[in-house]
Amino acid sequence: MLSSAVIVFREVLEAALIISILMAATCGLPGRTRWICAGLFAGLSGACIVALFARSITGAFEGTGQEIMNAAILFTAVLMLAWHNIWMSHHAKELVAHLKNVSAKITDGTLPLYFLTVASGMAVLREGSEVVLFMYSVAASGSSTTSMLSGSLIGVAAGVLVGRLIYSGLLRIPASRLFQITGWMILLLAAGLAASAAGYLIQAGILPYEPPLWNSGSLLSEKSVVGQLLHILVGYQERPTAIHLAFYLGTLGIILAGMQWVHRRSQNRFQSA
Repeated sequence: MLSSAVIVFREVLEAALIISILMAATCGLPGRTRWICAGLFAGLSGACIVALFARSITGAFEGTGQEIMNAAILFTAVLMLAWHNIWMSHHAKELVAHLKNVSAKITDGTLPLYFLTVASGMAVLREGSEVVLFMYSVAASGSSTTSMLSGSLIGVAAGVLVGRLIYSGLLRIPASRLFQITGWMILLLAAGLAASAAGYLIQAGILPYEPPLWNSGSLLSEKSVVGQLLHILVGYQERPTAIHLAFYLGTLGIILAGMQWVHRRSQNRFQSA
């Protein structure tokens, strides 16, 4: 039961963290809850489909189907989060004004809210799929179904509770700094997800295996509570390879460059107006 609770809590917390940041970063936008809930429903539906085809997925592509699927989901989430940050670098001032006056309308460049459905849906689908496949492997090993389900329910409840606390904490940040802080959080999240996706491609044999650049496990184990939180928040890995580092830094650089480019264009338009 304990192992099920810990694994499910970790996966639910990862999804809850991404959704909490998206909710806080778009606070005040009309309809954002409906679109995010649609993403949650779509992600859960996808996880249920994964459950139906768990045996086929785990055996696909010569046994690497799960890794390839996880990598594809993670890269899609990275694209959505990158889009969010680049868009916000241009429209953050409009959203701050909207927070100060809820009745104010954002008439130009309104955020395409369907990106919230995709980002939240990908988060839930990825973590839900991992939970489903983990439960499938536990059930196949002969563990007690009652114990497994009890631990899973505890993990879900704890993950949702912590996610709610994170969301409440983000809302206490002054509006003038909210988007700056959540923007950096999303930036680090996206970089960490890209590095994790690279790890799945290495496991699948699509990217070459390389020895780790260092091992910081003696200082901070990735399996510890702090290590797990840092892995979720900033993509911490105790044994990263050059490929992990390249995907992490490359994602950071590309998103930052896009944000700066959009910000400069916005300033030039304002000066020429």
